[in-house]
Amino acid sequence: MAVADDLDRATDSQWDWVADQTRRYLASGGTDGHESNGVYTLVLATTGRRTGQPRRTCLIYGTSGDDFVVVASKGGADQDPEWLKNLLAEPSVGVQVGPRRFTARARIASPAEREPLWTQMARIFPLYEEYAQKTDRVIPIVLLTPR
Repeated sequence: MAVADDLDRATDSQWDWVADQTRRYLASGGTDGHESNGVYTLVLATTGRRTGQPRRTCLIYGTSGDDFVVVASKGGADQDPEWLKNLLAEPSVGVQVGPRRFTARARIASPAEREPLWTQMARIFPLYEEYAQKTDRVIPIVLLTPR
């Protein structure tokens, strides 16, 4: 079960550029990497579904009420990102948004929730539309609800 404290001890993404961004974000207390050209990112810590060890990655986010919204696009790959597979197995996650850290519960948006959230997230990051064209899977939208 990932919690906010796992952000400091989690293993970074296997993608070097994501790992570098995550380390800069956390080392700066959330001031470096939170916002770039109007696009905001958060750091997400999940529990590895096979290892039980915390894993972390940076993701673009939006908001919906008190929830934070992230997109499981994996650049339009045909398979879901590992972080999504992890939170489906264990929905308790650690999150850092700017300087704020908290534990959240993750869930996949329902089909009715997904459509307006997809539109919102594609406005924030238009490449999501291209990613959706590259794959046959419906790219999941994830809601992170602070506890």
